[in-house]
Amino acid sequence: MRQIPVETSGATVMVARPPQPKIRDRRTGEIATDPETGASMMTVDVMFAANGEVEILAVAVPEPGISGELAMGTPVALTGLVARPWENEFNGQRRHGISFRAVAVTSLVDSAAQSKAV
Repeated sequence: MRQIPVETSGATVMVARPPQPKIRDRRTGEIATDPETGASMMTVDVMFAANGEVEILAVAVPEPGISGELAMGTPVALTGLVARPWENEFNGQRRHGISFRAVAVTSLVDSAAQSKAV
């Protein structure tokens, strides 16, 4: 599957909705897992502001990659963010979009507090 790296260094990224389990199948409630590690996947909605535009992105992250308190409004860093185009057909209707995945979502509040403590 094609993956497109997303540059985040010039962006402001904040939590729009705290981490929630990523549901693989809504009918059964099955939680998605990372195919490489088997870790449960989480979804974190973030406000991504860059170049005068703001979007809310749902970012999938393995549960071990979530660090720090991720309450609404918390500034965060997205490590290894990639965009993946997708397409599927359901009940005869074709759908497409872009999904986002990161290796880690890290609170910048924690790192700032630790820097001041040192």
